Amino acid sequence: MIIFLVALAVSAVGFRRYIWFISIGYGFSIAAIGAALLVMFGVQGRLSVIPIIMSALLIVYGLRLGIYLLVREYRSASYHQVMQDAIDNGEHVTLPLKLLTWVGCALLYACEASPVLFRLDNHAGTDVMGIVGAAVMAGGIILESAADFTKNRFKQQHPDRFCDVGVFRLVRCPNYLGEVITWIGVFLSGVTVFDNAWQWIAAIGGFVCITWIMFGGARRLELRQNKEYGDDPAYRHYSKHTPILIPFIPLHSLANEKWLIG
Repeated sequence: MIIFLVALAVSAVGFRRYIWFISIGYGFSIAAIGAALLVMFGVQGRLSVIPIIMSALLIVYGLRLGIYLLVREYRSASYHQVMQDAIDNGEHVTLPLKLLTWVGCALLYACEASPVLFRLDNHAGTDVMGIVGAAVMAGGIILESAADFTKNRFKQQHPDRFCDVGVFRLVRCPNYLGEVITWIGVFLSGVTVFDNAWQWIAAIGGFVCITWIMFGGARRLELRQNKEYGDDPAYRHYSKHTPILIPFIPLHSLANEKWLIG
């Protein structure tokens, strides 16, 4: 599959720094997949409105995330240290494990974006679910962008305090929520066009895996914030009354959910 090979090529940056397999390599892989879809099907004259929009959104999503993570890693010493502490920097990772991580990540990124490919490959036109999926995807990108912007601005003014303003009043991890909504949109866009079991498996597998990873990321952030702000009564009140990831659902903690990874 072409998009798998594209993701494999771009995510190879992880061999330079292990964390990049799942951070910078992730963002730029998704952007490259979006560009590849436009080029491949554009040359064949098989592009239609919804796939063009969704491929463009993949590019916007991936470039925004990749550039944001790249800039933050090089400009923020604290963020760099947090990531080094949270995830092995690669010095003790064997080559076989690096290869497995590389291939696994590329496969995940291809599966996440696969509904857009299947819509193009199956010659699907514009339908309601395609429009809904594109709109939901755009909303997720906007939410994730707003969350990152809000937290960056807040931390510049209050470097030693947890962020609880703007979209952080809705949930404690709005950036992860935005990520999940983005991929809900991508998945929804394809539910009317999948035409065999393998397409369903790829699309469902990509969506389930990224959702699991986002919940794991929320858990990891909660554990880190509990350690950093646990003695602050304001933080305890905030964490007790603000859902961690899903709005309006009283799920306030994932700390004990050790089956999650992120």
